[in-house]
Amino acid sequence: MYYNALLDNTMSTIAKETITFRLDRTKREALDAIAKELDRDRSYLLNEAIENYIEIYKWQIAEINLAIAEVDAEDFASDEDVDTMFGRFNES
Repeated sequence: MYYNALLDNTMSTIAKETITFRLDRTKREALDAIAKELDRDRSYLLNEAIENYIEIYKWQIAEINLAIAEVDAEDFASDEDVDTMFGRFNES
C-alpha cells in the first residue's frame, strides 16, 4: 500500500511537503489503532515517528564521530586505568 505523509517540522514555519512510501498492512493497521487511541491522525503520528527517528540517528552519528575522533587522537584509557576501574567493581 502507498501512503502519503505530510512532513511538518513541529511549531515552525518550514514549508510542508508530501511524500509517498510503502507500508505493509499490519503496520498501517497498528498505526491506525494507535492514532485512534490517541485521537490523532495518521499524519501526526508519522511526523512524530520521523522526528524521533531523525533525532536518534543524529545523536548516534554524532557519538560515532566523537568516538572516531578519540581513536584518531589515540585517546584511550591505559591498561592501568582499566584495571583500576574493574578493581573497583570487584571490591564490592
